[in-house]
Amino acid sequence: MADRAAETGNSAAIAAAFADGPAYIPYLAVGDPDYESSLEYVRALDRGGADIIELGLPFSEPIAEGPTIQGALVRSLDAGMTPDRFFAFAEDLDVEAPLVCMTYYNLIYQYGESDGPQSFIERAAAAGIEGLVVPDLPAEEADPLRAACDEFGLDLVFIVAPTTVGERLDRIMGQVSGYVYVQARLGTTGARSDVSDQTTESLDRLREYDVPKAVGFGISAGEHAERIVAGGADGIIVGSALVDIIAEGVEDELSTDEVAERLESLSRELKAGAERGYATRAETTEVQ
Repeated sequence: MADRAAETGNSAAIAAAFADGPAYIPYLAVGDPDYESSLEYVRALDRGGADIIELGLPFSEPIAEGPTIQGALVRSLDAGMTPDRFFAFAEDLDVEAPLVCMTYYNLIYQYGESDGPQSFIERAAAAGIEGLVVPDLPAEEADPLRAACDEFGLDLVFIVAPTTVGERLDRIMGQVSGYVYVQARLGTTGARSDVSDQTTESLDRLREYDVPKAVGFGISAGEHAERIVAGGADGIIVGSALVDIIAEGVEDELSTDEVAERLESLSRELKAGAERGYATRAETTEVQ
């Protein structure tokens, strides 16, 4: 995958995020619960140690999402989020972490004056987006998006499920750039109180592929991050545990500053856990 990145000019910023240790990759739905609050919440993630930030562009049929993130997407849509407002949001941010857009292919395909992904990717690149995650796009149908991403220097991240094996896995890994999103367990997104045994099996299966592996689905505490990185992950992706904080803030009528402080605190915990896991892995390697 390093060869692909060199040939196509994919994001140097995303590559740098994995260069010196584990990457902490938080996710929030843009515009949840409103535009200005959402800006502050993403900035809080950046202060909390985010290495890459996944920004969710809401879609009305988010098939990969559990109830927590579905709720966030509904709040965002109700507040008026659109693709154009999403791009304006990315331009309004002043964060150090590179930005990745997570959305569904219908929005990408339909954006702009003509069908196809070109218009969306060109606008995303202009807004400072460094990569895409598109959960409902099969690798077999990804060639047009892959070509557009390569043209404008964006990475295209694919999700690999615990059941993805054989020829399908090879096809996905032949299309991916930046990092691969390793689904820690079957099902939809959502915070959990434990770490799935499927995570280790998935990482072992992906070991032969030369691309960073970031594990998501269910991570909600520093202990989880530590175990996952110690087990071989190059990064952690956290969404529902952070979105829960925003949902609680809405329900309890907390101020934007209070919610932002909680997001930053959990981010610091998750980042520290990932770094502990990395240190443990390094010690184990030295002993061997």
